Amino acid sequence: MNRVVITGLGVVAPNGVGLDAFLKAIKNGTSGITFHQQLADLNFSCCIGGIPQISEEKKLEYLTPLQLRGFNSSGILYGCIAGIDAWKDAGLSVEADSELDVDSGTIFGTGTSGVEKFREAIYKLDDKQVKRLGSTVVVQTMASGISAFLGGILGLGNQVTTNSSACTTGTEAILMGYERIKNGQAKRMLVGSCSDDGPYIWGGFDAMRVMTYKHNDSPEKGSRPMSESASGFVPGAGAGALVLESLESALERNATIYAEVLGGNINSGGQRDGGTMTAPNAEAVQRCIKDAITNANISANDIDTINGHLTATSKDGLEIENWTKALHRKGDDFPYINSLKSMVGHCLAASGSIESVATILQLKEQFVFPNINCEDVHPEILELISKEKIITKSLKTDLNIAAKASFGFGDVNGCVIFKKYKK
Repeated sequence: MNRVVITGLGVVAPNGVGLDAFLKAIKNGTSGITFHQQLADLNFSCCIGGIPQISEEKKLEYLTPLQLRGFNSSGILYGCIAGIDAWKDAGLSVEADSELDVDSGTIFGTGTSGVEKFREAIYKLDDKQVKRLGSTVVVQTMASGISAFLGGILGLGNQVTTNSSACTTGTEAILMGYERIKNGQAKRMLVGSCSDDGPYIWGGFDAMRVMTYKHNDSPEKGSRPMSESASGFVPGAGAGALVLESLESALERNATIYAEVLGGNINSGGQRDGGTMTAPNAEAVQRCIKDAITNANISANDIDTINGHLTATSKDGLEIENWTKALHRKGDDFPYINSLKSMVGHCLAASGSIESVATILQLKEQFVFPNINCEDVHPEILELISKEKIITKSLKTDLNIAAKASFGFGDVNGCVIFKKYKK
């Protein structure tokens, strides 16, 4: 079996577009959450969210004027930027006339693609203007639009597909790509996920009353994972991308290696035994974590830090409890744990990949990013783990192994184990 390493990273996040900006933001605890008048005008309870800032000039660095004609799919845009950046970061070609690369593919996930383009098309259809839909409406709105764009731009000749499993999408994509390389079916896989932004993605969550409505006047304070004063999640959007590569191929190319993927696990609670469409089956979550540790061939005691799912809802305490039971570690013995969502909100289908990029940067740079807005840790959590494990200021420390987990709608779970690369 091949060892699998990470040789490229790309990110489009509410608090930073590009690796340098994102790394600076997470080290400093910089929030990307802002107020959006459009949400207020549409009578949303939650009028704040995390939307990456992309200029028109920036778009032209990644997509041609022809590709941008009639283009209205924010998730595909974010995914293309993150994916192309990761490919370049790995030292790989992005030339339009490059040869077909049969050793490289992509598994790039999403939740809903091109919802704004859908809306635009529906209005034209209802107005009997079918001939004015344009030739790109299909690729902008089909679920696999993002992998189709990236596959063509980069000339990928191996597997090119899109996965979708709610908030677990990005973590699942990483593990799917990892398995393909480990089993010798590809040398390189561009993996990641993206999510659209705006009211037509976020409205359903607002209707469910799972988003906070208490911080419209203080957006940066709104996302409060593990906090006693948490009042629901803040929506976000963006994309994260990783180039996974066999260690042999990476060494042959003399590529920069960020970290190694040791393994992981994906499972479901089947919406049984307390699990529902929106709530986790605790036993299945614990089993996912335990099986990820077994698959990675490590001990629970080897984990130095956890980047949790932790959304700032009532389930944060249950997630911590699941970690303590799965690892058999509590109090001062528990690893450091953080939630990127405190800075970027819940980026839905993009969350697992953006948060994995942050996790890998921690291993590469040897630090733990802070949990902002968590000065008042929930008492239920403090009964389980030491407050010192939930840092609120960036911490420089030695890290070797990090776990990243995602738990999504539909009672689906994913956990991936990353390790600092050592020859």
